[in-house]
Amino acid sequence: MKPLLILLLTALSTVGCEARSGGPGAAAPAATPPQDDRRFAELPKQQAGEAVATFASGCYWCSEHVFESLKGVRTVVSGYSGGTVANPTYEQVSHENTGHAESVQVYYDPKVISYATLVKVFFFQHDPTTLNRQGPDVGESYRSVVFYRTPQEKQQIDAEIKRIQAAKLFPSPVVTQVLPFKAFYPAERYHQDYFQNNPDNPYIRNVSTPRFQRFAEKFPELLKEPVK
Repeated sequence: MKPLLILLLTALSTVGCEARSGGPGAAAPAATPPQDDRRFAELPKQQAGEAVATFASGCYWCSEHVFESLKGVRTVVSGYSGGTVANPTYEQVSHENTGHAESVQVYYDPKVISYATLVKVFFFQHDPTTLNRQGPDVGESYRSVVFYRTPQEKQQIDAEIKRIQAAKLFPSPVVTQVLPFKAFYPAERYHQDYFQNNPDNPYIRNVSTPRFQRFAEKFPELLKEPVK
C-alpha cells in the first residue's frame, strides 16, 4: 500500500509515475497530455567515440535527471527495456503486462566518464535491494536492472555488486537483475526531461528531488554544474 503522503500527491498530480504507484489497476493520470507529446521520442544518433549504457532504477523521471547531470554525458532518453512487446506505450507498461522496466539510455563519452563510474552512480542513486519496487512505486516495471552490452561490462557490474555486498552498504541483499541488452524503446515525448520541465509536480518535489539531492551531495565532483 502507498503511504498516505503519496496517496495525497496522487490526487494532486496531473500525470506521471505517482499516478500509478502500486502496480496494476492503479488510477490513471488525471489529465491527458497533448497529442503531439504522446508521440514517441526519437533516439539520438550515436556520435563517433560515444558509448551507450542502459539502466532501470524505478521511475525514469529522476534517474534520467541524475545521469544527465554527469560530466561526460551528452544526453539521456527515458523509455522501456527488458520486456517482450515492441514499442510499448506508457499505458501498456503501466499495467505491468509487457515485461518492460522503466529505463534510461545514456549516451556518454568514455574518455570523460567510465562505464564503471556510471554503474556506481546507478547503484547509489536508488535502492537496489527492493524487489519490484522503488520507494512508493510498486510493480515489475519499477524493478532494478542493468543491461550489459559486452562481457567486460558484465564483469564490471558483477564486481560492483560484490563490492557493495562486501561493504554492507545496504542492510539487505542486492536484487538488481543483470541482463544482456536486447532492445530499448523511447517513451512518449512528455516523459523526456520531465524533472526539469515540471519542477512543481508533487511527485518531483517530494520524491524525485530528494533522491537527486542525496546523489548530488555524495558525488559533487561528477556534476556538470553545482547544485543550488
